[in-house]
Amino acid sequence: MFSLASIATMSACIFLFGLFYSIVTNFQAMVKNAEEGVAVTAFFDEGISEEQIKDIGNKIEKRAEVAKFDFVSAEDAWSEFQKTYFEGNEELAAGFADDNPLANSAHYEIYLNDISMQDALVTYLESIDGIRKVNQSEVAANTLSDFNSLISYVSIGIIMILLAVSTFLISNTVTIGISVRKEEIGIMKLIGATDYFVRAPFVVEGILIGLIGSVLPLAILYVLYSKLVVYIAGKFSFLSNMMKFLPVNQVFETLLPVALILGVGIGFLGSCITIHKHLRV
Repeated sequence: MFSLASIATMSACIFLFGLFYSIVTNFQAMVKNAEEGVAVTAFFDEGISEEQIKDIGNKIEKRAEVAKFDFVSAEDAWSEFQKTYFEGNEELAAGFADDNPLANSAHYEIYLNDISMQDALVTYLESIDGIRKVNQSEVAANTLSDFNSLISYVSIGIIMILLAVSTFLISNTVTIGISVRKEEIGIMKLIGATDYFVRAPFVVEGILIGLIGSVLPLAILYVLYSKLVVYIAGKFSFLSNMMKFLPVNQVFETLLPVALILGVGIGFLGSCITIHKHLRV
């Protein structure tokens, strides 16, 4: 009964861990997508040559912070401006047919590997000859960095709590098992049983509790996650447009081995600690 109670509690802990991991992984993916849309814009000096622009591009390409960068000519910038601000009033834009008001707006749009690297990149760009101005999304960068840090701290806190609770429960189960079997253990020692022979069943018990307590919630989570993503996509289409959920296989690619190792590891660790503390053979 105590073993079943430990399996049930371990399953609840692993289920909560898996649920939290799925939520955090999706949030991190969404934050990463948002980061990919944040660009640093480097504007060139007036009258700069194409050769100088290419040279600046080569320097930018070598930076570790840079994921990719795109060249936007003055004509491209004006075309995008018209689409955004003159939509439905194209006749107003026609007045600038022979005079591009953004003639000096050629620039590089630079996307980062990590939004936290933005300040370092901006400092470097401002030191390059030929770049007159650098625009950065400081508020967006700080917000996304703070959100990533918050997710990391909360994740570590919850994982530590779940680990402590699971280890305590398995330790208690093994302790009770030792107490119940004290007389049997004494008889086994009298007839020549080795220390390993006496201790091994308790270690195996802890590992099995961890393994079974991991497999059951993972199976439930797999089915639940698959159905939930389909349900949300069908029922709340506006949410699916704003939030792109990761495929279940992509989530479980990491969750499955981590949860199994976690369960078996907690079972092994909990039983070993208890045996060392309570079983004198």
